Amino acid sequence: MAEHTQKGPLLQFAPMQSLVDEGFWHRLSSLKLNKLGIDDSPIPINGFYAPCSHSQISNHLTLLAESLPSESNESLLAPDTSRGNRNKCSVPGILYNTNTVESFHALDKQNLLKAEASKIWEDIQTGNAVEDPAILSRFLLISFADLKKWTFHYWFAFPALMLDPPVTVNYLKPASQWLSKEEVESLSAACNEWRNSRLTADVPFFFITIDANSCATIKHLKDWETCQSDAYKTLFGFYDPCHLPNNPGWPLRNFLTLLSAKWNLKRVQFLCYRENRGFADMDLSLVGEALITDSQGEGDGVPNVVGWELNKGRKIPRRISLSQSLDPTRLAISAADLNLKLMRWRALPSLNLSTLSSVKCLLVGAGTLGCQVARMLMAWGVRKITLLDNGRVAMSNPLRQSLYTLDDSLNGGEFKATAAVRSLQKIFPAVEAEGVVMAIPMPGHPVPSQEEESVLDDCRRLSDLIDAHDAVFLLTDTRESRWLPSLLCANTNKITITAALGFDSFLVMRHGAGPFSQASNLSTETVTSVCDDMHKLNVNDATGKERLGCYFCSDVVAPTDSTSNRTLDQQCTVTRPGLAPIASSLAVELLVGILHHPQGIYAEGEINLSVSDTTEQPLGILPHQIRGSLSQFSQMTLIGHSSSSCTACCQTVVSEYRNKGMEFILQAINHPTFLEDLTGLTELMKSASSFSMDWDEDVDDEDDDDCVEI
Repeated sequence: MAEHTQKGPLLQFAPMQSLVDEGFWHRLSSLKLNKLGIDDSPIPINGFYAPCSHSQISNHLTLLAESLPSESNESLLAPDTSRGNRNKCSVPGILYNTNTVESFHALDKQNLLKAEASKIWEDIQTGNAVEDPAILSRFLLISFADLKKWTFHYWFAFPALMLDPPVTVNYLKPASQWLSKEEVESLSAACNEWRNSRLTADVPFFFITIDANSCATIKHLKDWETCQSDAYKTLFGFYDPCHLPNNPGWPLRNFLTLLSAKWNLKRVQFLCYRENRGFADMDLSLVGEALITDSQGEGDGVPNVVGWELNKGRKIPRRISLSQSLDPTRLAISAADLNLKLMRWRALPSLNLSTLSSVKCLLVGAGTLGCQVARMLMAWGVRKITLLDNGRVAMSNPLRQSLYTLDDSLNGGEFKATAAVRSLQKIFPAVEAEGVVMAIPMPGHPVPSQEEESVLDDCRRLSDLIDAHDAVFLLTDTRESRWLPSLLCANTNKITITAALGFDSFLVMRHGAGPFSQASNLSTETVTSVCDDMHKLNVNDATGKERLGCYFCSDVVAPTDSTSNRTLDQQCTVTRPGLAPIASSLAVELLVGILHHPQGIYAEGEINLSVSDTTEQPLGILPHQIRGSLSQFSQMTLIGHSSSSCTACCQTVVSEYRNKGMEFILQAINHPTFLEDLTGLTELMKSASSFSMDWDEDVDDEDDDDCVEI
């Protein structure tokens, strides 16, 4: 209580205190990243409070996750709050969340406070505050969310209109001492009924009439003008969050301003309603009489306003860090998604994160390329990754293959597939990674009869893996190991991306749709001449009308054994160290482009925007092939259409596989010329050889001297 003056002691109010639940910051972070972006427009929110329920502890105005609008609420209006919750009386507020900490500190706080006070004053003048008195406790919150560090700067304001001269108090005492025993019992019963009714439990301002028979009745403020003459005693009640015995809570300030300005009351008897274990406590509740010397309502303009919350007695904002309290996995997920969600703010609003997080990727090969591709996939938000490899980590691997360490290579080396998965999980615990240790059956590598069943089991297992995934990366170090996955992907029409390395050059390409896919327009005619074959093998045809080719479409020979009789430098993948990261990144970028293209796997190949006849996509062009050279520091995009003689994806090969299944695969593995004979490549090579010999004879006959001289 303040010191006495000639007009009596000033009525002093206990400031409102704030409490922010961790869920509020989580939803604000999500809302900022997924919906608001750089939009810093004010956001309507709701706070909640209840009457004091403990003699030693005041209640706070609390913000919960539900205080914010949901991300699906396109209008960003404050969320609806369920009526009748006695422990969560809803109070409207406004949030200003800035984009930088500098903007947070630079906010004109006094003008923001005045703006909210003006709203309260207008609601008093128009009568809105009588119809919905909760708006008398309107509040303001300014904040800055540092989403990299999970740190939040914030400051509450609870605008309170100041009557001039200030309000004085005639008395303030426990309700049990001011009322008779009968009145206490009646008022307690009325308050409990009011609090337990679904219609009134969360209505924090009301008035009470007590008749000559000590019977108390609680009514809505809007009924004041019609009911005041019936009262023997009248009290204006409010839910008081404060526990102090000599001070009413902050909501009384604007309540008195309403009573003075709206009804010109000079002497107001009020009840600071408080509870104990959910029931009215008339010993803890206070009754007082406020004396209003001059009604502010008679003047012009908005009264002066106070209300910024103090932080340990100082007018400074608060700061909270959640990084220590959050689960590390949850933090890792938030941090991993941060860059992607920030990309949607300005650069890529159409980026579909749900598609990326749900796509299932199979990486055939867990070596230099496989490690890099897995890392890049996680950076793009891909969470479901399977790595297939039967090799072990060698001593030479960790320097070039980013998922392995020296420990993985000891004692003969751990299987790459399992070591890679363990490494991915250490990098990002939320990744759904699986390692599969198995060899890939290959053409040109015949298998003994006693091993045939085991090889066929591997074929079936590989087929099941491809069926279970949405995209397949071919990242092995031999041509023949890519054949069976290419065939299976063409059969099931899976997104397929190949990356291959030379010493200082690379190829990255996406395979076209399968020959029996819905969008395929590949001709089914049999090859009848060398000219027809050469035309269909043409990789430079950029008309965009044919099905795009696969890794084997430009070959004129079937894949065969390329590992036997090789020197050490030929047995190892000898490349410049910077090549694999470049190729791997481009391979993943191709996948992201396919997933975001309206035509997906059926998208035509594009070389550059100037010659493309398709609509420009947010991620840029979607090429078919990318070939690069580190020695020239150059890169080019090419288009190669499908070949009707392709040993992996043509209609003939896929049809034969569908008809004969594992028998067909065994023939391809065990007989070197089987695929060439099947696809017509054998006849093509014979015709080409005959054409070449005829041409050579003509040249020799034309000028022997020139040939000798050369």
